[in-house]
Amino acid sequence: MATVEANISMSLDGFVTGPNLDRHPGLGEGGDVLHAWVGEDRSMDLAIGEDRELAGSVVTSRKVYDETGGWESENGFYRLPVFVVTHRPHDVVVKGETTFTFVTGGVERAVEQAIEAAGDRPVHIMGGAGIIRQALAAGLVDELFLHVAPVILDGGTRLFEHLGRQIRLERTEVIESRHATHLRYLVLR
Repeated sequence: MATVEANISMSLDGFVTGPNLDRHPGLGEGGDVLHAWVGEDRSMDLAIGEDRELAGSVVTSRKVYDETGGWESENGFYRLPVFVVTHRPHDVVVKGETTFTFVTGGVERAVEQAIEAAGDRPVHIMGGAGIIRQALAAGLVDELFLHVAPVILDGGTRLFEHLGRQIRLERTEVIESRHATHLRYLVLR
């Protein structure tokens, strides 16, 4: 069965966007620094599986889909099936080899479909913060992979807020790079 990994960039003080999202849509004021590591060599290997199997599918939010235009490129996101958690029904969108399926049955149903599509490869839950919080609270996440940028944003969207329960973790990997420290944790059951 597929491993479900939540995968997201955040500031040292726990924000996944900067402040003032109303005036700076997307990553908020100063939030671009959270993803500076993506330009580093092998950056996406860190995100989706350095020396590991690459992801088999992705779960994301409708807000992330809308704000990125479904990952603008003609092939969408890495030619993977992407499951978009939403309250608004939408037809399936195909961009090249990427299929965006809009799931109205909540994060549990989206993860279930993503696991089926991924086969034995990992499922990556890649934001936003609300989707990752919901998946953690529901006990759906096996691993948490945080890309911690060396910045204190002092505002924005918190990743760990209102989870409704304590979640115990075991650190399994630390990768240092210029623009982030990449921390992998096993979610303990």
